Amino acid sequence: MRPLLFAALATAALVALSGCATADPGPASAPTVASADAATTGLLAADTTAAATATVTLPPVGTGFDYQLGGASPVPAGVGIVVRDSTDEPAAGAYGVCYVNGFQTQPGETWPDDLLVQGDDGPLVDPNWDDEHILDTSTAAKRTAIAARQATAVDRCADAGFQAVEFDNLDSWHRSAGALDADDALALATLLVDHAHSRGLAVAQKNTTDIGSRGRDEAGFDFAIAEECDRWKECADYTAVYGPHVLDVEYTDDLRGTADEVCARILALDPAPRAIVRDRDLVPSSEDGYAYAAC
Repeated sequence: MRPLLFAALATAALVALSGCATADPGPASAPTVASADAATTGLLAADTTAAATATVTLPPVGTGFDYQLGGASPVPAGVGIVVRDSTDEPAAGAYGVCYVNGFQTQPGETWPDDLLVQGDDGPLVDPNWDDEHILDTSTAAKRTAIAARQATAVDRCADAGFQAVEFDNLDSWHRSAGALDADDALALATLLVDHAHSRGLAVAQKNTTDIGSRGRDEAGFDFAIAEECDRWKECADYTAVYGPHVLDVEYTDDLRGTADEVCARILALDPAPRAIVRDRDLVPSSEDGYAYAAC
């Protein structure tokens, strides 16, 4: 669902890698595989070292949450965790989770063709989001270039005051026509997580139960954000890895029963995810179609 890196970058590297994940940087600043690899190879070790010594804070247990990717809304009563897009400000007084489309392009972005999975007719498109292309994580050089560009969005999250970040579309290899696999995704995830940790941000694994505990054990994810874990009978798969540190969003247009029945099933789990039921488009509370209910 759309609105599912490197600390202490030298000034010269910041100039070279000034593209961000939510604005078109133009051809001059979009790093190619060669240019990004040359600019950042020496920084990977420093980023990993910083990540190893940084302290992150997990989302608080015992409070509700809201998922506001479609636009900021007033924080509902009882909510202490709010997820918003990286282009929004964090909610005042709440633990803020920042959304970054880590493995696909945002609508309207321009990325170098050599960082996009190519099909017969050009860059592959997500079949569910025809304005998002799939990033090519197949080689170390490409992953380095992607991670360098995504660093700008992560830094924006940290500078804005968010406490955590979620990287969407970890599972993009399923939509890559065989060009990518889970190992490729986890290798990029490790770079993204290391940088986020170096900036003091906790990191959520977004969806993707089929990797088991590898997201936590190999990439270093700290908690999980799931979409429709009740609908797909996956909630226990997340809590088996992350315990109570799981946030789940169910959607009103595809519930497995009524909202009350959904919440009853989720709350019967031990530990239980923090779960909410929201409208599919996640529109702000001021717009028609808004729905929010907390389990």
